[in-house]
Amino acid sequence: MNGPPDTSAEATDINAGMLRDWPLPMPDGDADKEVRGHLLIVAGSREMPGAVLLAATAALRAGAGKLTIATAASAAVALGVALPEARVIGLQETPDGGLRIDGDGLVGAGGGLLDDRAGLLDEGEGLLHESGSGAALREACQCASAVLIGPGMQDDAASVALVGALLPHCGHAPLILDAAGMRIAAADGHRFDSPVLLTPHAGELAGLTGADKQDIASQPEAAARQAAQRWHAWVALKGATTAIATPQGALWRHKGGNTGLAISGSGDALAGLIAGLAARGAALEQAASWGVALHAMAGEQLSLRHGPLGYLAREISAEVPALLRALATH
Repeated sequence: MNGPPDTSAEATDINAGMLRDWPLPMPDGDADKEVRGHLLIVAGSREMPGAVLLAATAALRAGAGKLTIATAASAAVALGVALPEARVIGLQETPDGGLRIDGDGLVGAGGGLLDDRAGLLDEGEGLLHESGSGAALREACQCASAVLIGPGMQDDAASVALVGALLPHCGHAPLILDAAGMRIAAADGHRFDSPVLLTPHAGELAGLTGADKQDIASQPEAAARQAAQRWHAWVALKGATTAIATPQGALWRHKGGNTGLAISGSGDALAGLIAGLAARGAALEQAASWGVALHAMAGEQLSLRHGPLGYLAREISAEVPALLRALATH
């Protein structure tokens, strides 16, 4: 099949057969790492550097060729040692643990969700034209085949300002917003004008929209479609049934996985899988569908070896290459 599965008003079920009929982009045998894509991950904080490690490892296991990480300066050296495959850019930190660039006034005390005294959200160019980390991050954005922002980030106001400043530089590449990276969507009337995937669970979507969490959980397909249309974005609404919706109304549905996946760090690994597949050239709906399925299949494999509870989020990624090979060869 040369494109995504045929979609209509009904959701397309994600299963092994469907994935085999929707193959991922594959580099030629003589392709180098550039062909496999360059992923930029902007994530983490001094209290949650492990989220970056989980997401980045998953992205590489999904097949991304190159990796750049921008994270809290206090964690940058340790992450560089833990991930020798990556270039690591250290960003300054706000008092509340958020990420900021070169001392620009991203967040002010008592400024509410958006403190834009520096004009960053209306004129995002200024932030990234500074020297040091700003210049390095601008360069990374321009070189990226895909961008992931959010896992392990703290300080909602700083996160919103940072995403707003980066958006003008990421329009050429698919962007995945996870965790705190999604907070920009909470602004009234916000709509994206470039390809963006949001990855909320029911509680996060309730926080972004003001809708009732139980209503969202009971009708995930309708909720995902409504959110996708509201924000003009791709939305992967995570749960026992995960619904993936496009701005045009197409919908994919996945049921599976196990309770062992409901563990700290599991969502970071999933975001990394999706981002790694997007860096390889998969469209956002394909990257999300494959990422969700691979995440669930990895959980099943770990459950068979360790039992339904007690395996770790850090173990999910190691299952992925074999699963990719199995889906490609059967």
